[in-house]
Amino acid sequence: MAVSPERGPRARRMAEATTSPIFDRRLPSPSTAGDLVVDEIVIPRAGGATVTVDGHAIALTNLDRVLYPETGFTKAESIAYHLAIAGTLLPHLRDRPLTVGRFPGGVDGRGFAQTEIPGRPPWIRTTPIMLAKGEEKRFTLADDRASLVWLAQMGTIELHTFLAASADLECPSSVVLDLDPTPPAGLAETARVALLVREELARCGLDAVVKTSGSAGIHVVVPLNVPVTYADTRAFAGALASRLASAHPELVSDRLERAGRAGKVLIDARQNSRRLTMIAPYSLRSTPRPCVSTPVTWDEIRDASSLVFEADEVRRRVDRLGDLFAPVLRSGELRQELPAEARSEK
Repeated sequence: MAVSPERGPRARRMAEATTSPIFDRRLPSPSTAGDLVVDEIVIPRAGGATVTVDGHAIALTNLDRVLYPETGFTKAESIAYHLAIAGTLLPHLRDRPLTVGRFPGGVDGRGFAQTEIPGRPPWIRTTPIMLAKGEEKRFTLADDRASLVWLAQMGTIELHTFLAASADLECPSSVVLDLDPTPPAGLAETARVALLVREELARCGLDAVVKTSGSAGIHVVVPLNVPVTYADTRAFAGALASRLASAHPELVSDRLERAGRAGKVLIDARQNSRRLTMIAPYSLRSTPRPCVSTPVTWDEIRDASSLVFEADEVRRRVDRLGDLFAPVLRSGELRQELPAEARSEK
């Protein structure tokens, strides 16, 4: 789901929850007594405390507040998750302006989007961005563990990033194909379309990685990490969506209008815009259960039997599989260029 920095995110609800909790030893289950301890940082399960993270003192409050009533997942557990996943999550946030989805009272309460967060400590970096209406805002950056802990303390659930780094906001580092099913289509149909997208990309000589949205959709991401414009990436994504909609009209749509889309999967090319952001890999979602936008393997997409992952399970996946989204990082070795005919006319 695309989120504009100028508009609040709307919580998207899944039709059903499909996984049972699998708890990492570093993230004890809600039924386990005692404090949560991550990398020697102690997080009480209730009340408040001041913790020191990488030299920054952060006051934690209301740690037993339930953020996900369906499972009892608390603010303390959210902070512990962000600490535990920080080594994998932070490279995907570094130097990327953030729009955060805050749900201070939990996902069943009021949620809102923020770019400039009141009360931000001076050690959290920001970057100035000129919005479409000529208004300049200082967007929050999350470059370290302390920033993640502070954001979690403030009730942040979702982390949405630009597709470009703050140093060059006009140069996206990837192409995104946002696959969004319209009921009765669900994750199984969306996975089928993801495989069709991968085949079409392969015909263009391009590799792609894939992740769940953490809700009902799937994101296919083509790492580029070469000079390119949003006009180029949007034109490429739109043309690919149009080809697949023509070849598979019973399954695929490239039209935003919901009329006539029942049972189909929308391939949304709008995401490729300077004005929109994408949910970061490993970010929690404002779903009934603490689901995470999770990088997956293409074998898992082919199987499609279980593509919903909760916070406690994601850390175990990273320990076992590493960062499946590493090719997206600019520091990675993967460099790809769009086909010359796909670039927009200047």
